[in-house]
Amino acid sequence: MHIFFSGIGGAGIGPLALVAKQAGYTVSGSDKQDSPYLTHLRTHGITDIHIGQSAKQIAAVHERTPIDWYVYSSAVGIEQPDAPEFTYCTEQNIRMSKRDALIKQIITDKKMRLIAVAGTHGKTTTTAMAVWLLQQLRVPLSYILPAKSSFADMGAYAQNAQYFVYEADEFDRNFLSFEPYVSLITGIDWDHPDSYPTREAYTAAFREFLEQSQQAVLWQLDADRLNLTPNSTQTLLDETNPAINTVITLPGIVNRQNAWLAVRALQPLLGVPFDELLRHINAFPGISRRFEELVPGLYTDYAHTPPKIRGALQLAQEVARQNVVVVYEGLHNTRQHFIKEELEHLFDGVKHLYIVPSYLAREDESLKLLTPDDLKLLLSARTQTITDAARLDSQLRMAIIKHLEAGDTVLCLSAGGGNSLDEWLREAFVR
Repeated sequence: MHIFFSGIGGAGIGPLALVAKQAGYTVSGSDKQDSPYLTHLRTHGITDIHIGQSAKQIAAVHERTPIDWYVYSSAVGIEQPDAPEFTYCTEQNIRMSKRDALIKQIITDKKMRLIAVAGTHGKTTTTAMAVWLLQQLRVPLSYILPAKSSFADMGAYAQNAQYFVYEADEFDRNFLSFEPYVSLITGIDWDHPDSYPTREAYTAAFREFLEQSQQAVLWQLDADRLNLTPNSTQTLLDETNPAINTVITLPGIVNRQNAWLAVRALQPLLGVPFDELLRHINAFPGISRRFEELVPGLYTDYAHTPPKIRGALQLAQEVARQNVVVVYEGLHNTRQHFIKEELEHLFDGVKHLYIVPSYLAREDESLKLLTPDDLKLLLSARTQTITDAARLDSQLRMAIIKHLEAGDTVLCLSAGGGNSLDEWLREAFVR
């Protein structure tokens, strides 16, 4: 079967393309622009990739080797509903779907059991922890991991894998396509108002997801939020259990909670002694863009919702106490409107704060663009006194250097992709 991936350089689609290639499918794809990740895919045998997404380009691919399935990301479907590729595939009667349908098909065809990680925050880290633990135990597995790490590629398929580990994202209701063998729920708040206009709509989706899961492990606090009636398929964990912060030695309360969840979920599944799992999880090396140290004292983190930001700040303050300087890049202008009431006290307690322009994608164009100065005015009076509106330029670079020279820890809360704070940091400080 020939599968064509649109947006093949994205964090959701690219790893799936790797899985499909390793599972024996013919793979090709397109993207708007070249990137290091496309180079990575090419070095792993996916060479039929073109830049640009025109009807002429996909037609040439189809003429060489007929395309059986056209897979696109949610972002492509939202941003380009009338895209030339869509029109061409419709005219040619080529099967079209988002990534979830193909993932489900591969899991079914290869007779694997799905270990799904879902939640408002902590999904990627917990997914990585599950992959790490299975690797350390020499358990054959397939997975999609939408983050770079030192121990695993972003997507992999093993012929003898019994389990498929997947970050089941709630955006665009993606996770409701699956019926997991076991689900890990990392924490539930409220996010993606473009998909869930009310908190009740959001929690209703999670209740539906749990009903579709054969087994689930989640926190008692989240079970209460969902108003769940306890049953034998669900294991509820106490988020206040003191053992979490004693037997788990990883830095950061959020990291320790994620690790506890992964260990408690996998232990009965694998039948491995609890102490052995603890030994492995305490050696977890971390993943990119989750409190990733770029140079000494300078960290980048993907935290973009208030709970994630609070977790990243707690971790930074655990490491650096009161000497934490923050550079904040909001992920989506739409989200800044959604969370603006929570911004007031979110950064109270940091030593200094710089706000740069938000990273824009999938925006509600009817909303006013909140500038760094606008966001500053939403903060508490005290925090405003230590806050600067900034840009990704040489002036910000020099300010960061001065903070590092003074012994401060600089935590950059960054979005991703081209022209983001994260990309700028790597070019300004690493390359």
